[in-house]
Amino acid sequence: MSIFSNNIRFLRDKRELSQQSVANELSISRVRYSKYENGVSEPPIELLIKISKYFHVSIDLLVSVDIRKYPVEDMLKLPDNRIVLPVAVDDLGNDTIEIIPQKASMGYLEGYSDVGYIESLQRIALPFLTNGKYRAFPADGDSMPPFRNGSYIVGKYVEGIDELKPGKTYVFITLNDGITYKRFKEKKGNTICVSADNSFYEPYEIPFEEIVEIWQYASGIFPEDFEPGDYDNYNFKEMFRELKQNIKQLDKKVSGRRKSK
Repeated sequence: MSIFSNNIRFLRDKRELSQQSVANELSISRVRYSKYENGVSEPPIELLIKISKYFHVSIDLLVSVDIRKYPVEDMLKLPDNRIVLPVAVDDLGNDTIEIIPQKASMGYLEGYSDVGYIESLQRIALPFLTNGKYRAFPADGDSMPPFRNGSYIVGKYVEGIDELKPGKTYVFITLNDGITYKRFKEKKGNTICVSADNSFYEPYEIPFEEIVEIWQYASGIFPEDFEPGDYDNYNFKEMFRELKQNIKQLDKKVSGRRKSK
């Protein structure tokens, strides 16, 4: 018996269906379908797609995860046929939060769709965070004070771009930038405009097709105190930003005078 055969048998039993009724929906014989449940043979890709759509479970999940361990109806379905595993709890019944490790943050883009990778992550419980799917991401850089290297941003899973609220902060998982924490400004056509709280960095747009996941800021984890002096670097960068703007303005004025002559 394979994971796939166990899964389709489980899904059929859960719906209280006969092998014949499922076979009829798939336009195959009962004997042929029974071979799939018994692990005697495997379906071709075209039929595997039909089985996936019939049970409303992704192909990746059907062939690689023992879904008997999870409440399928509670799994979050994603547009590209991926899933986010349901909320797990600790021994005390508290919801647990998956932690993306600092050193492996770049590997998240390769592992976010791998159920085994997500299951292997360490977890913590924050009792005040409930009623949602949460994940903790490592902060990187200085674009969003007071978060700095070594701290974590806990985000609540957002199902779609339409749920974004102007002025709120989010962890965006994108194909080009990986994990990035920014403040949402507005939608512009097929892009969203985001900005950093550190004014040294200018707002920019992210195309819809580059967005993999979105997590709304819910809490922060700060292993070290953020001292008042830590803001000095941001003020220093702000000075350079203003200087850069002044140079641009001066360049425009000089160019204008040259053209007038």
